[in-house]
Amino acid sequence: MHFGAVDWRTDVYINGKKIGRHEGGYDPFSFDITDYLDKGKTQQLTLRVWDPTDKGPQPRGKQVSSPNGIWYTPVTGIWQTVWTEQVPGTYIASTKQTPNLDASSLKVSADVVGAQPGDQVVFVASDKGKVVGQTTIDAAAKTEGSIAISNPQTWSPNNPHLYQLQISVQRKGKLLDEASSYFAMRKSSLVKDSEGHTRLGLNNKPIFQYGPLDQGWWPDGLYTAPTDEALLFDIAETKKMGFNMIRKHIKIEPARWYYYCDSLGMLVWQDMPSGDLGGNTWDNRPGIINGHNKDKQRSAESEGYYRKEWKAMIDATYNFPCIVVWTPFNEAWGQFKTVDITKWTKNYDPSRLVNSASGGNFFWTGDILDLHNYPEPAMPDPEVFGKTGMALVLGEFGGLGLPVKGHTWQQKDNWGYQTFKNQDDLLKRYSQLVDDLKRLIPLGLSAAVYTQTTDVEVETNGIMTYDRKVIKMPAEKLHALHAPLYQEEK
Repeated sequence: MHFGAVDWRTDVYINGKKIGRHEGGYDPFSFDITDYLDKGKTQQLTLRVWDPTDKGPQPRGKQVSSPNGIWYTPVTGIWQTVWTEQVPGTYIASTKQTPNLDASSLKVSADVVGAQPGDQVVFVASDKGKVVGQTTIDAAAKTEGSIAISNPQTWSPNNPHLYQLQISVQRKGKLLDEASSYFAMRKSSLVKDSEGHTRLGLNNKPIFQYGPLDQGWWPDGLYTAPTDEALLFDIAETKKMGFNMIRKHIKIEPARWYYYCDSLGMLVWQDMPSGDLGGNTWDNRPGIINGHNKDKQRSAESEGYYRKEWKAMIDATYNFPCIVVWTPFNEAWGQFKTVDITKWTKNYDPSRLVNSASGGNFFWTGDILDLHNYPEPAMPDPEVFGKTGMALVLGEFGGLGLPVKGHTWQQKDNWGYQTFKNQDDLLKRYSQLVDDLKRLIPLGLSAAVYTQTTDVEVETNGIMTYDRKVIKMPAEKLHALHAPLYQEEK
């Protein structure tokens, strides 16, 4: 029995008997329920869920008991799909795929439950039905394998090329279990441009990354999109607007959301949902580093929850090629042991960049120096920080608000960082911000994140209304504004 996500502590009972507990509001989990089933077709599933929201130390994102401003209505209980599947005695529980573009190969491994000595896992890679490579590994020993991919087609926003991957478990030539997956040949790294600036790189080439802050909230389901089509809608509209990246802010999405990003060609910066806020001394100015900034002193329980859930969320989303940046902390919200957490993340997943502290409380660690500034674009001083070897980015800016009558969470007391009365004035001001952004790119700015994709509760600074029924700035006009940001490096 699989649970996509349940917030937060879940006790599961089958026919009145407790079968297990899971703690974590964002990661998938499952239980083998075979021994708890009664005879007949009718079984009783019971969940008992407890969620302390902001009264506990666990990761909880932007949920608070008393919603206000940038803090939203609590989510408790099941918010992703629940399903059952029948599996054989020996089956594929999970796989891991890591592309190595420089070596033109794909590293693979699998977790096989019930494997016996001599069992084999066969990986077959194909491209549009044509086999391009394969490898066989020892299922019981949990070895790794490598598939050579000759002349690989790289994945990018302009060419989201996906290869197919077939995985099977075999015992003495007999098929025991099989699964289908996919992968992409892409590389996320830092590179130098022709002027010597450190840039975010994709497939060993500089790429300016620009996208909205996307919080993934819905007026009717909070964390849960109303339909699968709705889950796709936000990404597809973002693509039409000419963005090539989404910063998934303080939330983890269902697997299908990342699949759509993979399929459409959308880069993703993935935040860790924050928790246990308060207790930090920080400053938004990147010149204030180490000497003035301090980590929060979290309890052993709090730190344990963070580390366990951060690892679980990386594991759950590891195979999605769209994710190119991990962000463990935002604006010092519960930020602790920054250097240690950053190093652990880099070591655990060397295939992606780490933005250790988005928006403040900076330490000399990670790959990115990330400034937040509202509403105008800004960047860390390139004269001071351009030689650090870190990419300089604008992790949040904008926040231009436009409340649309009949499409707000509440009629009064809505807000944006700068509020307008009509769409024409909104677009004019946004155009000015994009022009300002263009001037920063030659100085070394590698990426920018505009706040935000949609309105959320009392915030009206979305490009779309909370119900997604009104797009405040036409997609075709935004696409034309954004196109000059992506001029390829000469």
